[in-house]
Amino acid sequence: FQRCVGMDALNSLHSTTYEIDEKHGTDYHKRFLEFVKMIQKENLVIGGAMTDPKGDRSKGPSEQDDPDLFTRIVDSDEKGVYVSGAKAHQTGCINSHWIILMPTIRLTQNDKEYAIVGAIPADVKGLTYIYGRQSCDTRVMEGGGDIDLGNAKFGGQEAMMILDRAFIPWDKLFMNGEFEFASMLVERFTCYHRRSYVCKTGLGDVLIGAAATIADYNGVPNVSHIKDKIIEMTHLNETIFAAGIASSHQGHKMKSGVYLNDDMLAQVCKHNVTRFPYEISRLAQDIAGGLMVTLPS
Repeated sequence: FQRCVGMDALNSLHSTTYEIDEKHGTDYHKRFLEFVKMIQKENLVIGGAMTDPKGDRSKGPSEQDDPDLFTRIVDSDEKGVYVSGAKAHQTGCINSHWIILMPTIRLTQNDKEYAIVGAIPADVKGLTYIYGRQSCDTRVMEGGGDIDLGNAKFGGQEAMMILDRAFIPWDKLFMNGEFEFASMLVERFTCYHRRSYVCKTGLGDVLIGAAATIADYNGVPNVSHIKDKIIEMTHLNETIFAAGIASSHQGHKMKSGVYLNDDMLAQVCKHNVTRFPYEISRLAQDIAGGLMVTLPS
């Protein structure tokens, strides 16, 4: 299941922890590599938790009326630290094994307790999930799931994660107050993750195939405007794919040895994803007609 967010977190932390150590003489990178060895040995799935509720967007974390609108360290002892706050829009967190908590915005000196990166088990004490619903949730309970490609038994899901003094041991802590590196981590994570949206082209392939199949059923596969629409759908889908692959191809090596993909092309890939899939869906409805949009579940 969806390893992209955890993979993007690992890649961005590889270079960021290395550069924090370089400046501050810390040992975050060593801790991080030991964590990666465990994850790889046991083949575990990681959820990357970056998005905070934020509250008043014009204010920083330390300026909010409610201090828990951003995840922060609230206590520490000889074994580790305790964090409280929340992480929103966490796709796949419930079926991940570990969660990596990360800052979500640029931080200042006043936000040091919010400059926290750490790994927690997905069932750590003090963590509550508020489960989100999707429009197609009930389909998996209605039978006929074998018509779906991919994982037909389980749908996707999102949740809000509420943290109430969740514990992070020192060896799973990869940033602790180095606020000036928060923006670096966010920017590098974003660069990786916006390139990861190339996955949407797989969904596009299925939708294009479905639209073409319905055109066959309707007896109009060779009608010029139908072919033009299928060609346009393919063009839009492959444009998303091209930007993502180009971003990877143009990657460059960081100090730590990991590669970072091209930032501009990653942003273009994500920008395409915010526009093109909706146009692809509209064209699919044009081709299929009412059968597509009112089909019984």
